[in-house]
Amino acid sequence: MANLPPSHYPDIGHLGEDLVAQWLQSTGWIILHRRFSSRWGEIDIIAQYDGSAGEAGEQDSRKAVGELKTQHSILAFVEVKTRSSGSWDAGGRSAITLQKQAKIWRTAGIFLAQYPEKADYSCRFDVAIVYCQRISKNLTAITATQSALATSSAAGYKFNLQEYILAAFDSSIDNG
Repeated sequence: MANLPPSHYPDIGHLGEDLVAQWLQSTGWIILHRRFSSRWGEIDIIAQYDGSAGEAGEQDSRKAVGELKTQHSILAFVEVKTRSSGSWDAGGRSAITLQKQAKIWRTAGIFLAQYPEKADYSCRFDVAIVYCQRISKNLTAITATQSALATSSAAGYKFNLQEYILAAFDSSIDNG
């Protein structure tokens, strides 16, 4: 059997990101960017969540609506790791090295420089762990897994969003 070209195989990383983006949207987040890149690196997903402006408005009705929205908006810079079970890097967790965190932090800074209206938003760096498994036509065994936050199937694979780590690392990384 001849080897197929790389373009024949699905990009499971992108399919894992699709699952996470869909899950974020289903929980009230707005996806601002996918695969935002700069010279420092790439951020898989940049999402925004707007909290309830009504609560703050009741506390101080003199503030402008824009200020209220900014006060309760959150930006999440999301790194998605899609792995098959038994991966060498703990499901992608150990791939989030300090060097990788610094690249994401710098790229987030570029994003905020390009979108200064979002510079006052609260920001955090999240990590999503997605497991994928090839779907076998002859599946005879049932495997038990911990319950997933979300699941999808595409291109002959099943994807499980197993873990979403809020504020997985912070912006106090040494950039020196």
